[in-house]
Amino acid sequence: MILGFSEIDFSVIAVYLAVIFYLGWRSKNKVKTSGDYFMGGRKGSRIMMVANGFGGATHTDQAIGVAGASYEIGLGGIWYQWMYLFITPFFWLLGPVYRRVRYVTTGDFFEERYGSKHGVAYSLMALLYFIMDTGLILKGTGTAIEAVTHGAVSSATIIICVMIFFLAYSVIGGLASALIVNLVQGFFILILSFLLIPFALHAGGGLAAIKAHLPSYMFSFVAPKEATLFFIFMVVLNGLVGIVVQPHHMALGGAGKSEKSCRTGWTYGTFTKRIATLGWAFVGVLAAALYPGLTSSNREDVFGIMAANLLPQGLLGLMVAAMIAAIFAVLHNYMVGGSAIITRNFYRKYFDKNSGVKQELKIARLSSIILISGGVAIALIIPSVIDGLVIVWHFTAFFGIGFWAALMWRRANRYGLWATLIATAASTLISGNYFSFGFGWTTAYQIALYLPVGFITMIVVSLLTKSEPEENLNRFYALLHTPVGEEYKLAEKGIDIVFKGESVPASTDSSESLEENGHSLLLVDMLSLHRKFTFKRYRQDVVGFAWASLFVIAIFALGLIVANLG
Repeated sequence: MILGFSEIDFSVIAVYLAVIFYLGWRSKNKVKTSGDYFMGGRKGSRIMMVANGFGGATHTDQAIGVAGASYEIGLGGIWYQWMYLFITPFFWLLGPVYRRVRYVTTGDFFEERYGSKHGVAYSLMALLYFIMDTGLILKGTGTAIEAVTHGAVSSATIIICVMIFFLAYSVIGGLASALIVNLVQGFFILILSFLLIPFALHAGGGLAAIKAHLPSYMFSFVAPKEATLFFIFMVVLNGLVGIVVQPHHMALGGAGKSEKSCRTGWTYGTFTKRIATLGWAFVGVLAAALYPGLTSSNREDVFGIMAANLLPQGLLGLMVAAMIAAIFAVLHNYMVGGSAIITRNFYRKYFDKNSGVKQELKIARLSSIILISGGVAIALIIPSVIDGLVIVWHFTAFFGIGFWAALMWRRANRYGLWATLIATAASTLISGNYFSFGFGWTTAYQIALYLPVGFITMIVVSLLTKSEPEENLNRFYALLHTPVGEEYKLAEKGIDIVFKGESVPASTDSSESLEENGHSLLLVDMLSLHRKFTFKRYRQDVVGFAWASLFVIAIFALGLIVANLG
């Protein structure tokens, strides 16, 4: 045994790393332009988009955070990730939005809708998001693997070694390699989620015996503290507002070759994560029975402790490989999304407007390295995964208000968004405990304050100031009303497409336009539905949203059933 691992464990990890390295380098020939690097050429099939949706949304720090919270407060800890369960059907509605605008980054979205300064403001937030979340991912994984080695290898050493390997294969292929590699990563993430459970049940003498050692609230999805019913309601609402501007979602929702592949990939790839999250929460609860005594400050060690003490040789190596896979899957998307923002929204705009293909690829790869290095720095200084997660919730919601307003309300303008950003940030600082004059409110009460303040500010200031230029608005909404496959309509209007990629239209036997034949978007037409709505016109949205809602009910019911076993 070396560092807590057997030769079999080392062999399993080595085989996994070799396969990933091979797939990553093999895909480098698919990258000819920056569009290939940032968007995979928009060639994602349904299965690729599902795998990328799952891998790009799932990472080890989430498992660590949920397991740690569930160790202390019971199954209620699941809401640090299940906050998105009830809003997942909206991904079906949002997927074609990201695909139709044909933008490469969400920074493009804010620039085209609100002006260049807002594009810069959003891009700065996006880079902060990528660096912060990368740090959280590395922090959680480093903590877990350090526990697996019983402290023989520090989390800092683990973080640095893993990132050197990641950069060695990922920087070359960009999203083109992510779409391929994440087909493999998804399998390992499922292992990460459920491998520990049968061993924990065996060690504890079965579920009934484990339940006898724990208070009843540990198996309730509403906790007596931290994850209360009010907290759950507010974080779900905040998640709906903020999810739309998480900067990697432009690729998760828009890299498919068709609108259907974008819808299916993001929605059902994410549903796979919702099921996996159940595994993380139950790991935490089982750990509370098997390894009591951990404090709030070290509860996030439970995942690694369970793996080190319960898994036999070979499976321990498989678990470590799964932890690493969950890093690589999402960081691939983060790295590409962040480099796209640096290259398109900063370098190309302010340093070299006429940069060629080779120069853009060079800058994209260099900026990828810089971005990941920033995440490593955050990982080495941030105190815990949950602390960082709450910070991310706040600043995505601030910009999320502007995204939803841009989509649904033509009157929303740049002045309203500036005022909204200032008002929400001020509300958060004053209500929290960031300064001596703060009120010290909990996260849920802060959300209850800044969301209504933000939306009211957006409406009032937009109405009192001049609207956006009509030409800009016409171009923006023309994109949203032109389904993939009908780009000729944009050409007829003289509207340039940022990056078309591979464009596969929906099949229809009708001579009507795609919008009239089931492909109109509910979110875009929300304020005019009283005049426009027919089932035929919005068939894709309505049917898909209904099916996705049934999936939500089924997954929640599964959680309740499992929680009441034994």
